[in-house]
Amino acid sequence: MPVRKASAEWNGTLREGKGTMNLAAWQGPYSFASRFEQAGGTNPEELIAAAHAGCFSMALSAALGKAGFTPQRIATTASVTLDKVGEGFGITRIDLSTDASVPGIDDAKFQEIAAQAKANCPVSKALQSVEITLEARLSS
Repeated sequence: MPVRKASAEWNGTLREGKGTMNLAAWQGPYSFASRFEQAGGTNPEELIAAAHAGCFSMALSAALGKAGFTPQRIATTASVTLDKVGEGFGITRIDLSTDASVPGIDDAKFQEIAAQAKANCPVSKALQSVEITLEARLSS
């Protein structure tokens, strides 16, 4: 299996410094203000959210396929919460919200498969020390 890489460079102090994150297909700035306030740029938690949303969507698609259902669309949002924890900060929860169009499935079966996908998604497994919630909706 391939090894995926990303990099980051930070220059300066925590509050006044600035950095750049580099992924294979994207490069963007980050700063204290983009992480702890509402300034422009990205932050590590946003990238974790993107990774989790993408991974969960693929895991759900795979689990649905294995159960004999063909999803037409799966749209997932992950909200990562960063809180003050002790003397520092920590990611305290991730809320997954997914909306899927899956012909021929009832809600009970969809909820069961979505819960399994959440438990088996590689990013969920990597982040298992964090509370992860899931709101899964079927749409037409």
